[in-house]
Amino acid sequence: MTFHQTDRSLTVDASVGTFDSLDYVTVMIGDQILGLPIGRVHDVFITNRITLVPRAPSEIIGLLNLRGRIVTAICLRRRLGRPVTLKQDREGKTELVAVGIDHEGEAYALIVDAVGEVMRLDQSTFEPTPVHLDRGWAALATGVHRLEDRLLVVLDVDAILALDLQAAA
Repeated sequence: MTFHQTDRSLTVDASVGTFDSLDYVTVMIGDQILGLPIGRVHDVFITNRITLVPRAPSEIIGLLNLRGRIVTAICLRRRLGRPVTLKQDREGKTELVAVGIDHEGEAYALIVDAVGEVMRLDQSTFEPTPVHLDRGWAALATGVHRLEDRLLVVLDVDAILALDLQAAA
């Protein structure tokens, strides 16, 4: 498994894997660690150029250009029902950390607080979503892994990208 860095972007190569393990790109929202199945992640990048989309659902924060391709940027914080906080660099520009995902022929960028490491976890440690997990989060998760000191919530990429676009029309 390798990351390829070009400019301020990383490309994920998920060609390596075994049947006894599950591989995730980890991201942070606040102090919560979340896992995205590595096979769904194509890029990790930083951007500060977002074009707003009028009347879009609040989770869609705009469009961006990634190597000539138009990408819909979705705020994972908003999607998970968390308050939005924007970090600015020294020049006062807002830099957004994004994870690039393709879904049904469309390109998306999930805006996250931070990207962690790639984790390879044993399939035997995967558990169903706990009943006490917040309902909004549970609807967007496929299960969890209990790590030594915290819970890794595994996100369902299809559920995250299933936005109510009819509301915007």
